[in-house]
Amino acid sequence: MPLYRSLAQFARKPRREPGFLREGRFADSHVAQMCSRALNTRRLGPSRVFVTGVGVVSSIGLGRAAFFEALEAGASGISPVGSFDASPLGRLYAGEVKSFDARDHTTQGEQRRMGRCAAMALAAARMAVDDAEIDAGALAGPRTAVVVGTTMGEARILAELEYEWIVRGPQAITRALIPRYGSTLLPIHVARAVGAQGMVLALPAACAAGNYAISFAADLIRSGRADVVVTGAAEILQELQFSGFVRLAAMAPERCQPFDLNRQGLLLGEGAGMLILESEAHAARRGVRPQAEVREYGLSCDAYHITRPHPDAAGSIVAMRGAIERSGLTPADIDFVNAHGTGTKANDLAEAKVMRDVFGDRRVPISSMKSMLGHCMGAASALEAIGCIFTLETGLYPPTIGYDTPDPECDVDVVANKARRGKSDVVLNNSLAFGGYNAVTLFAKPGVLPPPLPRPRRPARPPAVGPSA
Repeated sequence: MPLYRSLAQFARKPRREPGFLREGRFADSHVAQMCSRALNTRRLGPSRVFVTGVGVVSSIGLGRAAFFEALEAGASGISPVGSFDASPLGRLYAGEVKSFDARDHTTQGEQRRMGRCAAMALAAARMAVDDAEIDAGALAGPRTAVVVGTTMGEARILAELEYEWIVRGPQAITRALIPRYGSTLLPIHVARAVGAQGMVLALPAACAAGNYAISFAADLIRSGRADVVVTGAAEILQELQFSGFVRLAAMAPERCQPFDLNRQGLLLGEGAGMLILESEAHAARRGVRPQAEVREYGLSCDAYHITRPHPDAAGSIVAMRGAIERSGLTPADIDFVNAHGTGTKANDLAEAKVMRDVFGDRRVPISSMKSMLGHCMGAASALEAIGCIFTLETGLYPPTIGYDTPDPECDVDVVANKARRGKSDVVLNNSLAFGGYNAVTLFAKPGVLPPPLPRPRRPARPPAVGPSA
């Protein structure tokens, strides 16, 4: 019998703890208690997944309140780079987070164990926990998971290690740097701080990593594997990425102007966006007011080029249509689209094609927060997901600042320079990435949409064809 059928039958049977959990020297152990709690949780049907808290580290503000105020005002977080000398590269500006000091958000012990990227992720996670008003007891244990996306993680630590290796030799490497490096450590640091003992996962899905993390986290809850997931993404500004985008001729001189006729490319940024996701039942038990429903997502790959989107935007169209259809909705139900909107010629043209294909003649408002934040790479779509929650709560679409001249080839309804008020029950968060990653998440106001329908079962695998054994 195939494994997945065996597991399905097992899931329908009453759960009985294995013998080693009921008797013997393991019966009262911490491991036994964890296993018992996990085994005795059953999925009873389609579950809503709610966002109950958010945390932000960004160039336009730290924390939910400051971030939302800046989005409404159309504030710019772009400034001259201060963490390294960018002048030899011919580009000087980025969305650098200059107001963040790790010492304000982490303990001395934590600072010794982590670099700037993990410190940002942990700071945003703690803000999200506070925003959700969830106590430590509700988080600790095997029913809480942590899923964090990134592109390069602790790139500065890696640069320091490489410098020491090349200049002074491998024997001169500072031992204290070694345990601080590694993208896989980002969720570990968060899990350790909040007491999460469920699944931990780092998702290096390039510039779509935030949406990938949120999507995976929501599925953990829908499948019954977790009640709470701390999820999001983090990224830091570092000389390696900066010089790489300059060499690709993708960097604008001073302004990021998505969808504008005279756009000259992107500007990089940094930051962290973290969200607390909870099952409907868990949120109800706590009596918390949900901020948004994570309704569904759509994922695809262009399978085309490492740095350019498909010219027909075929993969992006599949992802956006998938998010809408899996939600049980139609394009007519979508009120606003948060664009990937990097400000490069190819990306913005591809995204405009997606809008025309999915929505036809209907001009759905669209905006790019990268005009304010810069392109925060792995953290981009996590911060923009929180921007979607801003729209759901306030009824305001954040503006695309620096939009001066419409591009006839990007014939979309850009929210230009000032926040615009409009219908905001259902919104999409679009992200693309190098390699052809496409990820779209769909958020809705709590209670606006009917309960989700069960996802269709996968068809049975066809029998293997070939000579018999």
